[in-house]
Amino acid sequence: MSTKVVATNRKARHDYHIIETFEAGMVLQGSEIKSIRAGQISIKQAYVRVDNGEEAWLLDAHIATYEQASRFNHEPTRPRKLLLHKKEIYKLWDEVRRKGITVIPTQVYLENGRAKVEIALARGKQLHDKRQSIAQHDAERQIAREMSNDGY
Repeated sequence: MSTKVVATNRKARHDYHIIETFEAGMVLQGSEIKSIRAGQISIKQAYVRVDNGEEAWLLDAHIATYEQASRFNHEPTRPRKLLLHKKEIYKLWDEVRRKGITVIPTQVYLENGRAKVEIALARGKQLHDKRQSIAQHDAERQIAREMSNDGY
């Protein structure tokens, strides 16, 4: 199995507490998969909408137009259907109805030539949680720096 990460949402772990992750396929057009393979995708502003426990959609993900597709090109920010099992879609829908829970994409990757998106159930962090995360990260970095300096 060959896996190549194409795009990551680096702010997701900073802005949200990740509760659970899921792997989903995407329904794409030909020019979209070619742009993804070229690394021309951004999921910074993207989010997932679940409709009545029946379908999941990836919204506001920007896949750049593919130059060689000319008039057969795609709309860069069109909604894209996510392929998940029925139980997973229902679980996402059930969790989203709770207060403060959302579904966000964390990364897009190619697995055996197929585009997959990792989505996560997440709860937004408060400002003090973000500060605590930054302080913990800095402490871990300082410890690693001290450990590496001991060996000269």
